[in-house]
Amino acid sequence: MDIKVLGPLSVEACGQSIVPSAGKPRQILALLSVYANQMLPVPTLMEEIWGAQMPRSALTTLQTYILQLRRRLAAAYGPQAPEASKSVLATRYGGYVLEAQPGAVDIHEYDRLVAAGRDALDAGDDVEASFLLREALAVWRGPALVDVRVGPILEIELARLEESRLGVLERRIEADLRLGRHAELLTELTELTARHPLHEGLHAQCMAALYRAGRPWQALEVYQGLRGRLVEDLGLEPSPRLQKLQQAVLASDPALDLERGGRWRRPVLDLFAA
Repeated sequence: MDIKVLGPLSVEACGQSIVPSAGKPRQILALLSVYANQMLPVPTLMEEIWGAQMPRSALTTLQTYILQLRRRLAAAYGPQAPEASKSVLATRYGGYVLEAQPGAVDIHEYDRLVAAGRDALDAGDDVEASFLLREALAVWRGPALVDVRVGPILEIELARLEESRLGVLERRIEADLRLGRHAELLTELTELTARHPLHEGLHAQCMAALYRAGRPWQALEVYQGLRGRLVEDLGLEPSPRLQKLQQAVLASDPALDLERGGRWRRPVLDLFAA
């Protein structure tokens, strides 16, 4: 089995796709794939498909979808493995589980690389952390399950994954900033702050990169742009940490310089936290 959900849904057995074109069976396969090797209770599967508006035939219909998926598995494995479909998409007491071998699911590989990258960050190895976190982000092939209609369960999981992806991106940028790659980051950070116009962490990183690239006036423009959007859209001022970062730029605070590397072990937004 080869299972990919960090992008368009792709599930292959023996090199053959088993992803159905019909919407609801596709949705069930997507949910089982996200939680590969974990038993999903029948009520959870039904909630994903129908939400609170379950038809009386929900259980029977769900069983039909499972049968359709098993037929696709059986076709992929062929007559030489007649029981493969039931062992791969297995029935458990109260639910179903999609069994996958280690390394077969892209979410698992992503999580493994993220954990290793965080360990490298904690150990102070910014070169290894940057490499591992880049590798984790490269597992993504686009928005998760971009070609699947999602219900309430998948919607929560996709929000969690996207938040994780953004957090990993911030950590990778922190590692690169500590490695003195501020000039290389400017184009990326300019794009990211445009895509996430209210995200203080990315704006703080952009300000730090601009300051260290000898462009403090642009760092202040980034701050003023974010402040204007926060006030206009939310009626809020920037956080005290970001305000202190602005003051540090204005004062050319040496703590912002790479040479004062001890304090750069902390995220940019935390450099001037009380």
